[in-house]
Order: sequence, then C-alpha cells, then structure tokens
Amino acid sequence: MKDNRVYLIHIRDCITRIKQYTVEGKEVFFQDIKTQDAVLRNLQVMCESVQKLPSDWKNTYPEIEWSNIAGFRNRLTHEYLNVDLDIVWSVIEKYLPDLERTIEAMAQEYWNI
Repeated sequence: MKDNRVYLIHIRDCITRIKQYTVEGKEVFFQDIKTQDAVLRNLQVMCESVQKLPSDWKNTYPEIEWSNIAGFRNRLTHEYLNVDLDIVWSVIEKYLPDLERTIEAMAQEYWNI
C-alpha cells in the first residue's frame, strides 16, 4: 500500500506543471498541440491521484467537488476523442486554483500522519 501522501505530491506536481505549461495563456494553449497533450496528461494523472486520496481527507474539504474530478478524469481518459478544449481551459482557470489551495491545506494537515 502506498503512503497516501504520495498522491498529494503527484497532485502538487501536476498542478505546478499545468500552470507552467499554460502561463502564456489561452491562445497559446489552443494553438500548441504539444502543450495540449502535456496539460491533458497532467490533468489525467492529477485526477487519478485525487481519486486515490482517502475519503476522510476529502470529506474534510466538502467545498471541492471531488466526484466531478473523478468524472472529469473518466472523460479525459475514456472519451479522449471528444475532449472539449474550452472546458479544459475553464477547468484550469476556474477550478485548479481552489484545488491547489485545498491540496496545500491537506498537505499541511495530514503530512505527519
């Protein structure tokens, strides 16, 4: 069994990469297939790691829509031919900052378990 803190590290790393890859903005993201591929891959890994976090950890932060993250992961993974880049960009802008803050709070709260 993996130490659950590993998933926090994976999530943090993915968020950092996504932010780095999208720093030039929406227009560059939409024009660069390599950036799209990198962002989509990191979103998949991030969402998978979120799913593996213990339920009691996630229950402590009900403001995050954890089930939507799982659904988004499934869509990215299984319906990859129908991924809407506008939705992906919206997730990056609207939801990633809150998730990042929550993961940082989780790391502080649960790191010494």
